[in-house]
Amino acid sequence: MATVAVPRSPRPGSPSVVRQPATPGILIPALSLWQREIVRFYRQRARVIGVIVSPLLFWVAFGAGFAHSFTPGSTNSGAANSGASGHAFGYFFPGSVVMIVLFTAIFSMMSLIQDRNEGFLLSVLASPVSRSAIVLGKVLGGATLAAIQGIIFLIFSPIAGVHPSVPGMLLAIAVILMVSFELTALGFTIAWPMDSTQAFHAVVNLILIPLWLLSGALFPASGASGWLHWIMLANPLTYGVDALRNALFPAAQTSFALPVNLAVTVGFCLVTFAASWAIVNRRTNKPAA
Repeated sequence: MATVAVPRSPRPGSPSVVRQPATPGILIPALSLWQREIVRFYRQRARVIGVIVSPLLFWVAFGAGFAHSFTPGSTNSGAANSGASGHAFGYFFPGSVVMIVLFTAIFSMMSLIQDRNEGFLLSVLASPVSRSAIVLGKVLGGATLAAIQGIIFLIFSPIAGVHPSVPGMLLAIAVILMVSFELTALGFTIAWPMDSTQAFHAVVNLILIPLWLLSGALFPASGASGWLHWIMLANPLTYGVDALRNALFPAAQTSFALPVNLAVTVGFCLVTFAASWAIVNRRTNKPAA
């Protein structure tokens, strides 16, 4: 007759062993989502070309169009001794770099809505992955893409009469990284509660594009009218554009001092990331995916 083994119950007073489910932590899931964003972007060649070519055409068109009708002044252009054409191309160059960063951040965070509609986001939320890892991975992925595109665009700086030193170039790269992070985190905050790319485009046209237009990318805040001048001063992106101009034109007197620009840019990075983290971890009756 076969015997059946019966599991023994723990003795009274003996500690019971309870196995906790293994959690992947934050770093590995965040790196996985970061890698997915990078691979996904560069597999779409038309998207890569569009992000680079569109701001390039914009920069050339505005620089050539305003070459003889717009002079920001020697204190703001940074393209001294290069003529009116040099003033226009030099002044628009930092804004064009930030425009590339903005476009890349927008398209990267649009993938968040696609992930929700395709069911990928639902599978990630159903896994034991922390929501903080989702925020970190998506924001870092989008910020990395935006920064790479902006840094690549720096190769056109000699055309604008920009010849920064090695410390200036390193400072410009650091500013691009910070601006990429803050814009991506802001885009994440906007895209997370949405399930429609059309609605996201509407918000982008209403908020993000005016944020760039009123950042000093097209005209200096000192030359704007009274009410517009104060709006530009309240715009955090104004200080990022001005910090990039500080780095590329170290000899020029810009609208704000470099420490002020860096302090506001770093503060806006922290605010936007905190907002993206808060909106993902908030309690709501609406399904997240």
